[in-house]
Amino acid sequence: MSDRYGVFGHPVAHSKSPAIHAAFAAQCGHDLSYEAILAPLDGFADSLCAFVAAGGRGANVTVPFKEEACRLATRLTPRAAQAGAVNTLVFDPSGMLGDNTDGAGLLRDLTNNLGCRITGQRLLLLGAGGAARGVVGPLLEARPAALVIANRTAARAADLAERFAGRGPLRACGYPDLAGESFDLVINATSASLGGETPYLPERVFASGSLAYDMMYGRGETPFLLLARAQGAARLADGLGMLVEQAAEAFRFWRGVLPDSAPVLAMLRAVATVPAH
Repeated sequence: MSDRYGVFGHPVAHSKSPAIHAAFAAQCGHDLSYEAILAPLDGFADSLCAFVAAGGRGANVTVPFKEEACRLATRLTPRAAQAGAVNTLVFDPSGMLGDNTDGAGLLRDLTNNLGCRITGQRLLLLGAGGAARGVVGPLLEARPAALVIANRTAARAADLAERFAGRGPLRACGYPDLAGESFDLVINATSASLGGETPYLPERVFASGSLAYDMMYGRGETPFLLLARAQGAARLADGLGMLVEQAAEAFRFWRGVLPDSAPVLAMLRAVATVPAH
C-alpha cells in the first residue's frame, strides 16, 4: 500500500499540492499517495486524528489551520517553534512532529526563481496570521534594511513582531500607518485574495522598481496583484513558486530527499493563465 499524505485546509479544492507531490514522487521513485482534505473550520483536530488513524504518514496544513496545527503537535522543529505556526506534520508512534517550510520556500522562490535581492532592501509584510508567522524569521536572516509587518489589527502585528524582537530591523503597524512610506518588496500574506478582496494600502507604498508578491495564487492575477499593478509596482509574482519550493522542503522532511523543483514549477507555469513576471 502506498504511503498516505495529504493537505488540510478550508478552502482546499484549489490546491495544487496533490499534483506537485505526485510529480515529486515520480521524480524520486517513491510510492505515495497525496490528497486534498477539506476540514471543517471547527473540526480540524478531528479530521487530522481520523487521517492518522487511517494510516496517514504526514500532512501539509494551509489556511486557516497553521496556528492550530502548532498547538496540536507534540513536538516542534526550531523553525516551527520560532514561528508559532506549522504547515508540515509527520506522524510516528511518539506523536506528531511539526515543521514550518514556508520561510524556506518563500526565500528560495524570491532569490533563486525571481532573482529578488533581500539584503539591504525595505520589506513590507501584510498580515500577521499563520502564513506570515513562518516567513518573518527567514526574511530577517536575509538582512533587509527594514521589515515592517502591517495588519488590519495592529495589535496582532505587534504581537508577531514581539516574537522576533532583537533579531533585526523589525516593527509593526496598522495599514493606515503606512502612509508616506514605500517599499522595495511587498508581500501579501493575508488570505484576502481567496475572498476576492485586497488589504487597504495607502498610495505610493510600492517603491520604484518594487516587487509585489502574493502568497496566494489562482487563475490570473489576484486582487492584490491587480492593486499593485494599479499603484505602480514594477514586478508582480504570485505564490505558485513558493508553493512548489515549500512542498519540496516538506517532501525532504518526510522522505529524506530534496526533489528538483524547477521542472515541477515549469509544468505548473505552462498551464497557468497568467505567469508571474
